[in-house]
Amino acid sequence: MLKVKICGLTRAADIAAVNAARPDYIGFVFAQSRRRISPETARELRALLAPAIHAVGVFVNERAEEVAGLAHAGVLDAVQLHGDEDAAYIRALRALLPRETPVIKAVRVRDAAQILQADALPCDYLLLDTYDPASAGGVGKTFDWRLIPSGIKPYFLAGGLSCENVARAVRACAPCCVDVSSGVETEGKKDAGKIERFVRLARSV
Repeated sequence: MLKVKICGLTRAADIAAVNAARPDYIGFVFAQSRRRISPETARELRALLAPAIHAVGVFVNERAEEVAGLAHAGVLDAVQLHGDEDAAYIRALRALLPRETPVIKAVRVRDAAQILQADALPCDYLLLDTYDPASAGGVGKTFDWRLIPSGIKPYFLAGGLSCENVARAVRACAPCCVDVSSGVETEGKKDAGKIERFVRLARSV
């Protein structure tokens, strides 16, 4: 069954919105971003989150010990890597994480060969996002979905998704999860109505 992730939560109001809409995952951003939050804020927000919703931490080239520490503290259920993390880093991180903690490796898609290279990494999922030379992710634009090779490991589809295109994206790509941030915002803040609609539209396909 298709899963849904709402990324970039920063406020208690955002948690209330996802608790009502019930996506499968939410994302806390610890990398440089306008949505970046501190570990302390993440702990506070996680305490408000419905137990059935899994919290994912988004990192860029962070020390493995810092990532694993948040997982062991119960702040995170999964980790998402958006930097230059290679196979050696992922293996080292896995040795520090609690057992059964999924590792998601983001790919800023430029071509199919790049996706296939990432598919060989020892991660549980890929996250396919739009390439932008100035950003590690979250640019709010789609990429050419025809670049996605068949037969790769389960992947999260990100990059420019919204209520207007999520159903088409699911039909075209058949991801295991759709991931949205700016597409459910109004004036830079999470919009409870858009979150509810996005989750409902994604699951209706």
